[in-house]
Amino acid sequence: MSAFVTVRELLDAREASLHLELLTPRVPLEGRIVNPDVSSPGLSLAGYTDRFPEGRTQVFGKTEMSYLSTLKPGEVEERLGAVFAHDVPAVFVTRGQKVPDAFLAAAERARVPVLRTRIETGDFYRALKPYLEDVLAPVTTVHGSLADVYGIGLLFTGPSGIGKSECVLGLVQRGHRLVADDLVFVSRRGNDVLMGKGHERQGFHMEIRGIGIVDVASMFGTRATRQRKRVEVIVDLQSWDDSREYDRTGLDREMVRILDVEIPRLTIPLNPGKNLIAISEVIAMNQLLAYSGVDVPRRFDDGLRGAMNPRDSLIEDYE
Repeated sequence: MSAFVTVRELLDAREASLHLELLTPRVPLEGRIVNPDVSSPGLSLAGYTDRFPEGRTQVFGKTEMSYLSTLKPGEVEERLGAVFAHDVPAVFVTRGQKVPDAFLAAAERARVPVLRTRIETGDFYRALKPYLEDVLAPVTTVHGSLADVYGIGLLFTGPSGIGKSECVLGLVQRGHRLVADDLVFVSRRGNDVLMGKGHERQGFHMEIRGIGIVDVASMFGTRATRQRKRVEVIVDLQSWDDSREYDRTGLDREMVRILDVEIPRLTIPLNPGKNLIAISEVIAMNQLLAYSGVDVPRRFDDGLRGAMNPRDSLIEDYE
């Protein structure tokens, strides 16, 4: 899990894309940004700091800088000093605006780095926040293979050698897309979205036992791959066990938690002759139906119950 990013790391990673210019070279850049939310100081510049959002980077747009221009230099330092007394990892001034010396003096005293960008304020918010959400997102790793099947992210898990990679390779041959193989990095976005991707050094290489390493992007083209995908269903591959009961109706779907997000898990027992590629496509299509509000197992069960007890069915129709 990435707990923080330093201001220096942000500057190194986004200096060119965000057009950042450091205005306080004597201020250390080792301050930690731990909150992906970005704020503007708002009423804090007028002296009301009781509800100041701690730990957020602050953006000074045209409104904030215009307001500061109406104050005397002593007032500017006093108001900014009250703001910078809180936990402010960094300040960004947008639209390439001129930053008065009193502003920089207050920031240097509080050891708050000030960076300027020529980007418009709204565009800067839209560029900075996704970056912070990405690098600060809770992350875990899962041993498995992730594929995009009909737009549904299927994460294949199971013991080593069960055939996860071979299954995904077969799906790629059918026109679906590989996201990650062997080691999947899963991060949480917001409260209920899990995103998966592979290791950047591994790229889209797969280990196929008996063959070795294959490069899916080179063999099948870039349309057979995807950089990241939402993880929507876990497909757990297991060897067939005669002593175990397997779900045959789908009425009681198993749910597991990853990074405090619940996600459905389907256990698929493998035996000779099973068409795992077709089963995987059906799992994806079933999930698409579920998204549209169609619960196939429940609908089928309700139909059977109605046929076995037509009187209850008539009463329900009447009600």
